[in-house]
Amino acid sequence: MRSSRYYLLKIEDKDLAKKWIDQVSNDISDGEHHPQTTSLNIAFTHPGLSALGMAPENLRNFAREFREGLDTEHRNRMLGDEGTSSPANWRWGSKKNEGNFNEQHIHIMLMVFTADQTILASYCAELEAVFLSLGLSIVVPLDGQLLDDNKIHIGFRDGISQPVIAGTDHVTHPNNTVATGEFILGYKNEYGVYSDSPFITIQQGDIGLLPYDAGGSGLKDLGHNGSYLVYRQMEECVDLFWKYMNEKTKAADGTLNEAESIKLASKMVGRWPSGAPLVKYPDADPGGLSDDDDFGYQPDDALGQKCPFGSHMRRSNPRNAFEDNKEKQSLKLTNKHRIIRRGRSYGEPLISTPTNHHANEEIGLHFMCFNTDISNQFEFIMHTWSNFPRFQNLYDDPDPLIGVSDAEGHEKIQQNFTMQGCPVNKTVTDLQRFVNIKGGAYFFFPSLSAIKYLATI
Repeated sequence: MRSSRYYLLKIEDKDLAKKWIDQVSNDISDGEHHPQTTSLNIAFTHPGLSALGMAPENLRNFAREFREGLDTEHRNRMLGDEGTSSPANWRWGSKKNEGNFNEQHIHIMLMVFTADQTILASYCAELEAVFLSLGLSIVVPLDGQLLDDNKIHIGFRDGISQPVIAGTDHVTHPNNTVATGEFILGYKNEYGVYSDSPFITIQQGDIGLLPYDAGGSGLKDLGHNGSYLVYRQMEECVDLFWKYMNEKTKAADGTLNEAESIKLASKMVGRWPSGAPLVKYPDADPGGLSDDDDFGYQPDDALGQKCPFGSHMRRSNPRNAFEDNKEKQSLKLTNKHRIIRRGRSYGEPLISTPTNHHANEEIGLHFMCFNTDISNQFEFIMHTWSNFPRFQNLYDDPDPLIGVSDAEGHEKIQQNFTMQGCPVNKTVTDLQRFVNIKGGAYFFFPSLSAIKYLATI
């Protein structure tokens, strides 16, 4: 499904909207469905569930992070949504946005995927004709696409490192298999317990459509087989990115050293543009395309001399090198903070390089991830690993791709990227912010039975 559109919708008439939800539930793609031309999914915000008429007592059973939303002062600091990325500058999803772009008016996300742009245009026209007549209005449509070779605009292959859900039939390395309950509500997680799920405590709607709590409380579980979806619209400043790499690696005579520019960028990412991991190929990109995800950092790179400690990939998934723990314990701890990521690029299909990095329009990434515990998964990764400048005994080193701050006062704080070496480390200074947040929200991603239930409340 190379083309996509994410409709952010507002409920204008809840009774008509529930009629539409009931209709569209029959077209939602499920785990048994392998569509060839079109695919459809749906997700709801906390204000959206309230707009449908869900009782406050039932709404209180959702995770606190979902109820509070992405734009809170605490969350802004924790996620690094300050400076250019402050919600005051978002296009949609902030409490500070005006009119329908305000967080309170983002109710539903309808996720449309098609095989190509022609099919997307005709399919979306069909969908719009129906939902616009049934109590919904479009706040903003956000188009996305898969770029060639699954690369993103900064020029690197993406989406390689993904956990496998325990109980599925995908053949994988056992170290990469994570408990079902980390990603799907109603199952046990890596702690051996059921993740908190939104139970129905006040009778409302046709609860016969919902299963009972697997933990045995006797309550109906709205969350079972669902998940929480984090969505962030991220602008990629590719021109700034490659100008920085080029400047920090230029030859003695001031000319471009393309190979060194790519190498520095790859050190920051943790993989070469082809997708090949630095742990296995520390000196040069082997060429071709790679989906190699079968590796660890211990014992092959315990000192970070192949893939730096501060690289985006190593800090967002430490694998078997979690702080000072041994391999087995490290994997156990890392797997308690995994997410399933899905990304789609937007804007012109530029795959930038050191010599081709000018975009004629804003380009970026629709970042999405699934997790059952937003605090312990997405927010933990962002705050404790990505934004923390002292990760792995570093000092002034945030995530070079997504953790650099340009908030007021931070211009006086050194933000570096350190490459471990022997006998000495090498540091590049004055990191720039290469990614800006343009909008975002936390969504509830329900099961098919839960979608049908929501139409009855």
